[in-house]
Amino acid sequence: MAEIYVSTDVEADGPIPGPHSMLSFASAAYTADKQLIGTFSANLELLPDAKGHPLTMKWWKTEPEAWAACRQDLQDPKEAMKEYVKWVKKLPGKAVFVAYPAGFDFTFVFWYMMRFTGESPFSWSALDMKTFAMALSGLPYRSCIKPKLPKDWFDDLPHTHVALDDALEQGALFCNMLSLWQQHRQALGLPNEVMPVVHDVEAEEAAVPGISPRVDSAL
Repeated sequence: MAEIYVSTDVEADGPIPGPHSMLSFASAAYTADKQLIGTFSANLELLPDAKGHPLTMKWWKTEPEAWAACRQDLQDPKEAMKEYVKWVKKLPGKAVFVAYPAGFDFTFVFWYMMRFTGESPFSWSALDMKTFAMALSGLPYRSCIKPKLPKDWFDDLPHTHVALDDALEQGALFCNMLSLWQQHRQALGLPNEVMPVVHDVEAEEAAVPGISPRVDSAL
């Protein structure tokens, strides 16, 4: 089964879920050859007893259009996450969560999925584009910010801090990086393809509520 790369962007009112809320999130699902096969987006109601972090809210004041975009047509988080999990499961391949950086976006999406649905169709892991950029570019990890990456890695797509715009932009960037990685493999005489998933171990793990990723040797 081929992998589907689910480029995901989160907009939040603080650095961590629980004390703070995920305001909006969106995913754009791409095949390895950059075919966009679907999108999902939702603006969410705030968590009870959560509040915006002062520094984050100060930043939001500099982005009034993006703030307005993420505060309209609000959905209940539980219902939105149920629909999202259904959407991911219906994708025609093995879903891989992709984000830039994954440490932030996956933390929020994973927390919300587990809190409101009790499961994650991505299992425990996410692909971090910043790490991938380090491997491709040879730059130090902390230097792998978008302005320092090669311009020809990017498509002419906007980055607006509206979750769906950013998920689409970063998904196209990831696919361009993946193509470059395949070219490197070809130059080394390795198979010029994204290898299929042989055994769906992670899906089995995700179905076991009590499993701990710390004892899983497959991760």
